[in-house]
Amino acid sequence: MAPKIKEYERIFAALDGGPTMEGIAWRAVREASSNHAALLMGHVLDSVPDALTVADYRDLCSRVCERIKDELREPLAAAEKDPNIPSVEVQVKYGLIQSTLTQEFIDPFDPDLVICGERGLSDIKYAFVGSTSTFLIRNLRCDVLVVKQD
Repeated sequence: MAPKIKEYERIFAALDGGPTMEGIAWRAVREASSNHAALLMGHVLDSVPDALTVADYRDLCSRVCERIKDELREPLAAAEKDPNIPSVEVQVKYGLIQSTLTQEFIDPFDPDLVICGERGLSDIKYAFVGSTSTFLIRNLRCDVLVVKQD
C-alpha cells in the first residue's frame, strides 16, 4: 500500500522577480487548488544596496506589488476564481532577503509548502551570495518545491 501523500493547507510562493516568477505563480496556484490551500505570494526587496539611502521603501513596496500583480494577472485571476483556493494574497516587503522571507512571511503564515525558483546563479555569484532556494531547503521544516528555469 502506497503511503498517504501529505495535503497542504497553506502554501507560500517566494517570488524572485526573475524569469521563473510566472512559473512559480502557476505552480503555486495548481498546488493550492489541488490541496484546497490558502495561498500567499511574497516578494522581498533587498534593502542592502540602498541601506545608506533615504529610500521610501513603503512606497517602493507598494509600486513593486502593483507591478507584480500586473505581471501575474493571469495566474492571480485563476486563483481568485478557483473555489478550491480559500484565499489569495500578494505582499511585498523589504529587508535582507533570507531573514525577511522567514521572519516576515514564512514564520507568521506557517506554510506547509514553500515554492521558490532557481535563478541559476553562476558559480562565482553563488559562492558570494549563496542561494535562497538552498537556504530555504536547509532551514525550513516544511516541504520546499524549487521551480527550475526552462
